[in-house]
Amino acid sequence: MVSDRNPSHGGSADPSDRQQPTLDEAVADLAAAVEAADDERFGDALRLVGGLLGPAGPRESAAVGPQLATLLPDTPPFPRSRLAMMVGACVERGADPVACADHVLAGLREALGAAQLLVERWQETDGGELPDPDRDNPAEALGRIEDPDRLDEWHAQRAVIGWWTLHLWQMASFAVYSYAAVRTSARASGVTDVLVELADRYSGGRHDLKCLVHLARTLDDEPLLVLDRPTGTGYLLRMDGLSDNFQLHTLLADVLIGGGHLPGTRPDPEVVALCRTEVPDGRRLTAFGSFNLVAPDGSWIWNEGTPDDIPVVDGVRTLVLDPQPYERSWSAGRFIQQVPGDLRLERVLTPAEAGARLAGAAEARSFEQAFR
Repeated sequence: MVSDRNPSHGGSADPSDRQQPTLDEAVADLAAAVEAADDERFGDALRLVGGLLGPAGPRESAAVGPQLATLLPDTPPFPRSRLAMMVGACVERGADPVACADHVLAGLREALGAAQLLVERWQETDGGELPDPDRDNPAEALGRIEDPDRLDEWHAQRAVIGWWTLHLWQMASFAVYSYAAVRTSARASGVTDVLVELADRYSGGRHDLKCLVHLARTLDDEPLLVLDRPTGTGYLLRMDGLSDNFQLHTLLADVLIGGGHLPGTRPDPEVVALCRTEVPDGRRLTAFGSFNLVAPDGSWIWNEGTPDDIPVVDGVRTLVLDPQPYERSWSAGRFIQQVPGDLRLERVLTPAEAGARLAGAAEARSFEQAFR
């Protein structure tokens, strides 16, 4: 930017008089650096955008988020993850998450695959402690894993970049996956299945992917058919934002026992509130089990899993409730605090409908079989 004062003849204006560029202007300069493939100019432009984005308001951040996201594919590999973090910050301030998600999740996919490549190559080169991105030199890691006969320079660089930047891609992806529209779109397109498979395959240990996987697998606007074996009754419910089966278990008890449909003890209202929208206030509240969650084939649906574990039968996720084989309790709440949860009863099945569905459900496996 030039100063709004005219420079005196024979010299430029004092730099202190120069105006700070706007965030829009800085983003435009970043885009120009990307188009020109000018890495040195890109680094300066990225730092400027980061500096201006920090104090920017929600409206400005929301406006530039999708613009920054479109730059990701052509951004230099190492700083690409930092740009993705800026996109995630814009989403948290109101940028359209769907418009920003595709390139962020594509970057996560690349980083996951590349990081696993480093892990595998590290084991092939005498193993030992994996490099620490906060302390170790990526050039030394590159020198160790590169081998013309096993892993050429391009793939070795890719592996190092993935390992060094995976944690940033995790955070950026968490920001976009926190929105139901992104989760729905990514699930429908198959992106989530691919990312979950890569996360399951990842064996690096340093990066804990559990929270991100639970978030990605969270179900929204999803019907759930529940069959209660002891009473022979059935219920069609709808799940929203449920990320773990402890949460689902509590809400099932609230809706079905609390609603007078099944016998038992209704959960504490404060426990239920933590499973829906409330944020913990520092107290440790305890939730108690009411059922054993079972798939129609007799296998157990573990509380430690996600509602996505419940199988789809005849087009709808179907869950059977049996008496608890032992008492259970756990800390109340939801695994992903950023996402509110809900479970609603849509209708009670007729006795004939419930009976027909239950007739096709296998008996639950024994306690011993469940642990095999």
